Amino acid sequence: MKLSARQIAVTAALLAICIVSQFFKNTSVFLTGPVINACIILAGLYAGLSCGLILSVITPVTAFFISGSPVISAIPAIMPAIMIGNALLVVCTCLLNRRIHTKAGAALSMLAGSVAKSLFMGIAISLILIPMLLPEKMQPKMSVFQTTFSIVQLITAVIGSFYALIIRIPLGRYMDRA
Repeated sequence: MKLSARQIAVTAALLAICIVSQFFKNTSVFLTGPVINACIILAGLYAGLSCGLILSVITPVTAFFISGSPVISAIPAIMPAIMIGNALLVVCTCLLNRRIHTKAGAALSMLAGSVAKSLFMGIAISLILIPMLLPEKMQPKMSVFQTTFSIVQLITAVIGSFYALIIRIPLGRYMDRA
């Protein structure tokens, strides 16, 4: 895989936006989550699928180091599941967007990616990992953790898709000229 200077620059800029947003994670996941999802989508669309996948893997790690997560500390297997969920978002978005060449196609591809991400994370994390591996002392918060890794993921991915659709208009004009 050989990346161009443009792909590296776009991916680096989007990663920087993700990292800055992660400092606000403890404020609200509804602030940070959509920004990260939008950046992952935009990386896939404007820097290529491989760059979107790179951000899909890096952002959960940077989020963990920046703001920590008690549930991920307790169940480290959640980290790769988040990476896979992010990868599903970008893969579905990029592949479907290539097939459907309309304005509605972009929205539909992002919606499909959002659903795929949240379904995977809902099943893998909320229904399998958390019930099986959550320590006894954290059991009272199980429903909160399960909601966070299922319904909240759908909401933040859809909002992030909306952000990506809005940003795509001026960004697309600029990227076409660059």
